[in-house]
Amino acid sequence: RLLAWQDVRRAINDRRAGNQKAAAAFLQLLPLTMAALLKSLLAASEKAANIAQLCRQEEALFSLLIEEKRGTDKNKKFLQDFKTLADVLIQEVIKHDVGKEFPELQAYIRGEESNKFENGLGETVVVRVCPTQPETAALLQKVLDRNQTAAELLAAAIHQEMVLSDPAQDDVTVTISTENMAVWIDPIDSTNQYIRGHGDVVPVDGIYPSGLHSALVLIGVYNRHTGEPVLGIINEPFFQKQLPDHRWQSRYHWGISYGGTNLSSLSRPLPRAPPRVVLSSSEKVVLQKALVPLYGEQFCFASGAGYKMLCVALGLADAYVLSEGSTFKWDSCGPHAILRALGGGIVDLAGALRAWHAGQHNLLPELTYNKPEEGATGADRWANHGGVIAYMYHDHLEAVVDTLAAAVDVA
Repeated sequence: RLLAWQDVRRAINDRRAGNQKAAAAFLQLLPLTMAALLKSLLAASEKAANIAQLCRQEEALFSLLIEEKRGTDKNKKFLQDFKTLADVLIQEVIKHDVGKEFPELQAYIRGEESNKFENGLGETVVVRVCPTQPETAALLQKVLDRNQTAAELLAAAIHQEMVLSDPAQDDVTVTISTENMAVWIDPIDSTNQYIRGHGDVVPVDGIYPSGLHSALVLIGVYNRHTGEPVLGIINEPFFQKQLPDHRWQSRYHWGISYGGTNLSSLSRPLPRAPPRVVLSSSEKVVLQKALVPLYGEQFCFASGAGYKMLCVALGLADAYVLSEGSTFKWDSCGPHAILRALGGGIVDLAGALRAWHAGQHNLLPELTYNKPEEGATGADRWANHGGVIAYMYHDHLEAVVDTLAAAVDVA
């Protein structure tokens, strides 16, 4: 039978009252409404945005939070790629908050970051959310070189109760069995812009080429068996500044594509005339030249894979094309689910070109999220090695693939 929303809340209240075993057994056997999971993830994304804002706005705090990624966790796209404590905290907060609400999901909430952090004293600390705010503050003091003020600020944000008011969520009546689901988290996509970017960058035709606007919190839920993305959240921590204190205000977007039902906080944008593509500023010249017959001069450039996918979802671009394998499952899962909910998607570029040359124009392979790349190590196990095309309309996707397939240097 379908599980009513009231039953879900009763079971969640059982958990909070300490009757964990009965509640977990009850909920694991029956499908949960997607609304319950969506609300939990949205609240976690807002808390994540608060932490990102706090770390970026407090300069004395922010200067303490940077640690270089090394070894197999290093993203080869950048000369220097940084892991911040904000990344780790956000990831662990989402794991903790959502895992507390849905214990059956806890082992399947994954992120980009290791939760081990090295402080200035050479101590390695495992970052986690403790049962109480003082305990979390004490743990963070070890990370922050005994900086009590910074630790207490962060602990307060971590343990803050989030209350969201979003009537659109109440219309979500899709049911889902969470025992088949898993979650990808990108705590702060476009970490380099988060660290070095400015908040006063001027958009070009609605698209920010760089800066804090491209630093996003990305959360994606996927089916563990099929790999299909089913629920996505994009949170923009640095959407705009509020007056009079000029503090950052966030906004979020969500989408659900599951069991033949598609719902989103966004409306499907109309195709642009003429069409426009958004690319990475480091995209290969050969690919840019190959796209000229389709787009002419309608090229836009931006930082952050998640942000460029968001540009497609918002209708600021008709497609995002990337030829390199420099994005990862945690980058694309959330945006992919939103695009699917709007009628679009994200395909594997190399796979799409192979399918096109084989005459399989209706079988362009969408990205999946449940299987690591065989033979790869570290973060590369979860890279989108073939490149990506994010799109809103399938006929435009076909036009992109056809244009690239006709270019000898790309195909």
